[in-house]
Amino acid sequence: MSMLTNGGHRLDGGELAELDRRFAFHPFTALADHERNGPPMVVTGGKGAILTDAAGRDYVDAMAGLWCVNVGYGRTEIADAIADQARTLSYCHAFSSMASDKPAMLSARLIEMAPVPMSKVFFGNSGSDANDTQVKLAWYYNNVLGRPAKKKIIARERGYHGVTIVSGGLTGLPGLHAGFDLPLPFIRHAMAPRRLWEGHGLSDAEFVAKLADDLEALIAREGADTIAAFIAEPVQGAGGVIAPPEGYFAAIQPILEKHDILLIADEVICGFGRLGQMFGSSVMGMKPDMMTVAKGLTSAYFPLSGCMVSEKVWRVLAEGGSKFGPFGHGYTYSSHPIGAAAALANLDLLESDALVARAGEVGAYMQERLRAAFGDHPMVGEVRGQALIGAVEFVADRAGPAAFDPALKVAPRVVKAALDRGVIGRALPSADSIAFSPPFVIERAEIDRAVEAFRDAADQVWGELKRDGLV
Repeated sequence: MSMLTNGGHRLDGGELAELDRRFAFHPFTALADHERNGPPMVVTGGKGAILTDAAGRDYVDAMAGLWCVNVGYGRTEIADAIADQARTLSYCHAFSSMASDKPAMLSARLIEMAPVPMSKVFFGNSGSDANDTQVKLAWYYNNVLGRPAKKKIIARERGYHGVTIVSGGLTGLPGLHAGFDLPLPFIRHAMAPRRLWEGHGLSDAEFVAKLADDLEALIAREGADTIAAFIAEPVQGAGGVIAPPEGYFAAIQPILEKHDILLIADEVICGFGRLGQMFGSSVMGMKPDMMTVAKGLTSAYFPLSGCMVSEKVWRVLAEGGSKFGPFGHGYTYSSHPIGAAAALANLDLLESDALVARAGEVGAYMQERLRAAFGDHPMVGEVRGQALIGAVEFVADRAGPAAFDPALKVAPRVVKAALDRGVIGRALPSADSIAFSPPFVIERAEIDRAVEAFRDAADQVWGELKRDGLV
């Protein structure tokens, strides 16, 4: 595989890697290491659940990119929709009531699909900017209602909501705050619903009570009249693939309602089928006032996000014009027609190919294989997940449990060893866990290949730790 420069010179994999090493500024990367060593591979193609590098080697993508390429790589239906839209109408802004056809059609479709009644959709570019928008909407909502002090946002430890200034603080991972002066002062974090640690030894009912008590105590300390919203993923993704105990949202939603605190469902990872139903809110019994969508909205074929708001919220926002004038928020690329065309084609594929049901069916197989492969591993504390999202967490002592010294970087070492075996995975930030979130089109044989590669990689790292006297 190769690419052509404008001058016609064919760049090989080494030349591409060198360009990247010298000039590319990578996110979530050890910058000095990358500047010295460059990338481990340069991806040049993809089909289904398989990526190909510049040397022609193929890899199973066990993460669907970053939890996002739900319908798989190389879908010509979406590529054609993007190309057709670019030829017909490449751009139209949405300021001052300007409208174009595809965003209008997509808005109606999303409202029809929503798991609970929603009223309007505001489009952005990423899950990060969408969650920033949700916070601004919650503030605007309370300002219109004459409650200027009701502005704090409660997120959860280990939650992931993005990395922009506001959303980076909502994210409950300290490693994403270090060096950035985050979180901002109005953000608070409630306890994470992690069974292995916070819920160790508790029944579901006991753990739910502990989590609900923690939230109540946090609200009492801060004052309900200062708290605007609570944001939560149905299943926490980047924080460790953490599903709450049964009854969790049924217990906390009455608390939020009692204190007039809006519930924002962050569906960026769970939305559009990852949990075997169209939305994670349906799976977990959430009844949000606002919803954030992105990733699977276009299966990452085009950057697009959406903030969905209920009629309760919309009516207040609409009344804001009499107080503040025209709504003063938006992006150059809000309601981008190419993004909307990509989303419509993506949603067509989810429906025509029954991919949401397939995510549930193939996901059940993945869960079975993960538990069979890792359930007895000496350094695995927990295998968890639901449908087509899963995680394996490594621990130094299964009985305790006791965590590994972070300096050992156990999960990153396992991911690197798996990459050497032709499988792309991800070590989760601030957790000694590896994640699995493949495209919905992944075949069972490809799941087998991924799980076996990671089991062999874990065995390799375990052997290295024993050899070096670290366990």
